[in-house]
Amino acid sequence: MSSSPPPLRRPSIPAPPKVRTAVLAAAADLALILAFAAIGRDAHQRGEVITGVLATAWPFLAGAAVSWLALRVWRAPLAPWPAGVVVWLGTVAVGMLLRAATGQSVVLPFIIVALLSLAVFLLGYRLVVAWVRRFGTSRKQA
Repeated sequence: MSSSPPPLRRPSIPAPPKVRTAVLAAAADLALILAFAAIGRDAHQRGEVITGVLATAWPFLAGAAVSWLALRVWRAPLAPWPAGVVVWLGTVAVGMLLRAATGQSVVLPFIIVALLSLAVFLLGYRLVVAWVRRFGTSRKQA
């Protein structure tokens, strides 16, 4: 009876902190854009919860992806400037262009709401992280 050696197990290697930060920031952007779409759909009492949210969110998700790639946001994903501002404005600009190109409504009140809401969401958490990092660093030095 021949027994084969146990298979070699590769130790799990944790992702470098920079990669982990970029993945978490991208996930936060994704979740917040989906929340924006869900809140908007709920405010207008539209049905089709999951597919409706995805239909509303996809142009903005595409805008965020384009922004991440164009600026290579993964290099400093939590920086309010320029990463946060570029992701915010790119998300809204590309999102509105894609909505218009696919026959979805693009009206001034919606553009304003999207600009304000996504500023609070996409810039907001980056500003909080920057403040916590600054406050935590100055506190440790004191």
